[in-house]
Amino acid sequence: MPQYTVKVKWGKEIFPNVEVNTEEEPMLFKAQLFALTGVQPERQKVMLKGMTLKDDDWGNIKLKDGVTVLMMGSKQEDMPVEPMEKPIFVEDMNEAEIATALELPAGLTNLGNTCYLNATVQCLKTVPPLRDALKNFPGGLATVGGSSVPSLVPAQSITASLRDLYEAMDKGASLRPIVLVQMMHLAFPRFAEKSDHGGFQQQDANECWSELVRMLQQKLPAESNSNAGDNASKPRSIIEQYFGGTFDTELKCVETEDEEPTKGKEDFLQLSCFISTDVKYMHSGLRNKLQEQITKMSSTLGRDAIYTKTSKISRLPAYLTIQFVRFYYKEKGAINAKILKDVKFPMEFDAYDLCTPQLQAKLLPMREKFKALEDKKVEEAQSLREKKGKGKNEPEEDNVRKEPFSFADDLGSNNSGYYSLQAVLTHKGRSSSSGHYVAWVRQKGNTWIKCDDEAVSVVTDEEILKLSGGGDWHCAYVLLYGPKILQVPIESEEASNTQ
Repeated sequence: MPQYTVKVKWGKEIFPNVEVNTEEEPMLFKAQLFALTGVQPERQKVMLKGMTLKDDDWGNIKLKDGVTVLMMGSKQEDMPVEPMEKPIFVEDMNEAEIATALELPAGLTNLGNTCYLNATVQCLKTVPPLRDALKNFPGGLATVGGSSVPSLVPAQSITASLRDLYEAMDKGASLRPIVLVQMMHLAFPRFAEKSDHGGFQQQDANECWSELVRMLQQKLPAESNSNAGDNASKPRSIIEQYFGGTFDTELKCVETEDEEPTKGKEDFLQLSCFISTDVKYMHSGLRNKLQEQITKMSSTLGRDAIYTKTSKISRLPAYLTIQFVRFYYKEKGAINAKILKDVKFPMEFDAYDLCTPQLQAKLLPMREKFKALEDKKVEEAQSLREKKGKGKNEPEEDNVRKEPFSFADDLGSNNSGYYSLQAVLTHKGRSSSSGHYVAWVRQKGNTWIKCDDEAVSVVTDEEILKLSGGGDWHCAYVLLYGPKILQVPIESEEASNTQ
């Protein structure tokens, strides 16, 4: 393998023992230099014996162990402020500039089968509390062991690189997520595995989602909540707070009545929708998973026995992640084959009947408020029809008051059981180790954005519902639901208060 250990000279600083693999594109080496120096890759000029290193080709540069590589470039805070840009007309804009003008999100370049990471990043970007937590996250990429033999601190570096990536994406231009890709490769070597052709292998997007969230869970602290009681369970991170739910479980042996059921609690960061021949809708796939049979050792019978495990949700998170279990290991061919079955999912999801009776009782007050508002809309619509008049079905956004979606003593929870779909991660292909991943994110109302790596385009909610599967088109793999917000018209609220 063409791997070398070189010295890097940057100004007065020298970094010895920097590892370089010339089978990887030079931008990965520049990402390592960014981790050491804080100089963004696009600001770096890397030279060896008078030759300048390109971003995508090593060219005639020949490395050997111990050689000194010269790097020039300044950190962003050292750079002078750029002058204001001149006006540009639409007909003179490229695709990236048009996307910015139309307030479309930035695309992400595919760096060689990295669509699984691009799609994950776009979906998670739709969660405001996560974005706020990242903006407040201090520090940068971190290594331990000194500059001579640096070793990555995974959670710190991945969290910092995602923060920086989102900040750059907010400026509207398509980006190469080179630093985040490099940090994920260093933290999880399986994501850096190469194919027989030398490029990166395709990876499972849900595995990437889970690992990325786990890294954020370690570094982003929970928001403080003054309304939480002393006995309340306090989350340690923003991830547990806004993405984490709890099951109340019961294990009952079906082979003897002499054994008392065992009760417990389990935390989750996503729900699984198992797909069988009789599952046509997401809700039934979720419900089937909540009652399953398992085999375990019975202390009463002294042998393995069959148990029924029943689970009910006792804590609903504000943001609910649902994975469609579409892949299974197929011994013939040794691949994770895909279940293409059509499974419908809703734009509006109600988790009420998946919950414990105790949680259902807590959800009722907010659900009654939703029902009262819907009843009022129906009455107003009927009145308008009778008068043959025209009116607005929805109040202006400035004339509404948004009710909290969490319980007062449990910040980050869902207090109604109602959810709205806000992001879909899809897969197109026949196995998890091949094909292509795409993110579809709600922009506003019924307008959605398809984020296909660099290509960003507007789609409708009708196109989103076509992602339910059934063929070789994009199939929903991971869904992200956010809390449905109760918006109370201010004028009607003031009128009721004066009566």
